[in-house]
Amino acid sequence: MLQPSTRTGDCLLETLPHQSKHPKWVLFLTVCVAVLCLPGAAATTLNCHKTCICASNIVSCSKMNLTTVPTLIPNYTGVLDLSYNEIAKLLSEWTPIVLPKLHNLLLSHNGLFFLSSEAFIKVKNLRYLDLSSNSLRQLDEFIFEPLANLEVLLLYNNLISQIDRSAFVGVINLQKLYLSQNQISRFPLELVKEKSRPERLSLLDVSSNKIKLWPIEELKALPAWLKNGLYFHNNPLPCHCDLYTLLAHWYLRKLNSAVDFKDDYTCILPGLQKKKVAVFDLSGETMNCSTFKEAGEEAFLEQILKLSCDTKHRDMSKTWTLPGNVPVIPGSNQTAKVLLDGSLQISSVRSEDSGTYTCFAMSEAINETIYVVLKVHNLTMHGSGETLNTAYTTLVGCLASVVLVLMYLYLTPCRCFCCPSKGKTRGEDSIHSSMLSVTPTHEDPALKAELNKHVAFIDSKDLQGQNGKLNPNGNENDDDDLDAEAGSLMKGKRKKSVAESISSVFSDTPMVV
Repeated sequence: MLQPSTRTGDCLLETLPHQSKHPKWVLFLTVCVAVLCLPGAAATTLNCHKTCICASNIVSCSKMNLTTVPTLIPNYTGVLDLSYNEIAKLLSEWTPIVLPKLHNLLLSHNGLFFLSSEAFIKVKNLRYLDLSSNSLRQLDEFIFEPLANLEVLLLYNNLISQIDRSAFVGVINLQKLYLSQNQISRFPLELVKEKSRPERLSLLDVSSNKIKLWPIEELKALPAWLKNGLYFHNNPLPCHCDLYTLLAHWYLRKLNSAVDFKDDYTCILPGLQKKKVAVFDLSGETMNCSTFKEAGEEAFLEQILKLSCDTKHRDMSKTWTLPGNVPVIPGSNQTAKVLLDGSLQISSVRSEDSGTYTCFAMSEAINETIYVVLKVHNLTMHGSGETLNTAYTTLVGCLASVVLVLMYLYLTPCRCFCCPSKGKTRGEDSIHSSMLSVTPTHEDPALKAELNKHVAFIDSKDLQGQNGKLNPNGNENDDDDLDAEAGSLMKGKRKKSVAESISSVFSDTPMVV
């Protein structure tokens, strides 16, 4: 009788009969047994006693130095743990049979660098997939498309630098995606855009990568429940006040992504030194960014307004109260009503709708209160208001005053020749008017020339009693000369007063002709 041996072929010797005593079919059976005894045969077949640990629907083959996935995995397996091995490639035939009940697959710490495009066709019911801490460098298009039920995908601590924009198409139930500690330089915006993101995604971790450009405006428009789980700390982002405003708003709302890793949000200052500073320090002397203040809502008269209850968690029941703690009652004749998505709609905004609105959000695990401050402008959407603004009223008053002053200064009253004068003909002008204007009023060329050459002073004796004054410098010896001069001027029907009486003339009411 042969003794057991550990050498190759020992099991063949144990079963090898003498050829003269047994038929040929015995020899064929012996060869089949020998194949099963060859080295490596047990390494590729599931062995729940040596290579793996089997507990109900859990199969754990962790830390067994496996280079390939064991075959003959039971179809009732729910959890398959292949972590901490040396499985470098996940081929399409890694499991020859469909595993309909497999929901957890762990392949971390394997040095995995290749994923077949058909690697997940036979495990379509996966809900948890761990590919972390491997050597993956890129994610090809539609690589995860068969995994429509996948909820959690771990890809952190790889070498991923390229992500195809269609890599996550089909994972419609994905809730958590971990992409931190890779070499990613482009933020995967398609994962957060409203029309392309997975509908149930609530956590996206792209921290500790090489992302330099950040779509701030797109991120501002995201709902709070998605901002709450969007982690992007430890990236070489350039310092900018918009980045500070974004994170300051998130921190003020107490979003987990900003509160939990406040000190890890850093940015690079412009300049040659490329100094790294904390983003929340940009409001100080570093860049002197303005301190963030929560802005309220603004509306106009007769506008249809929708106030959002932007909570940090999804699927919460929401109720509202109006200014003055007046509850919104469904079915009442109030102008405000709660919509199906939890937002509050005001059908026709009035000026008395200004104030603070409160949204109470509740779930089995957490409660949240949101305050929305509304300011109603006293104008309609087309700009026609019930009353004018005080500034506009003041401006109109000032303009009217200026017009009146200009009219008073530059628009002269009616001249004397346009209205009849008592006791005078049109050709006779008063001495007072001649003292105010040296411009002749008659179109006599001879008179104009004469006036340009001579200035006459009438003797005080002839004008005695004019304004109650006499000419103190008058001389009787010069009467004849003065009379001759005055006579020549009086022929042109225009008289001149003495120079000394100018001041007294101005005491009367002037008339310009």
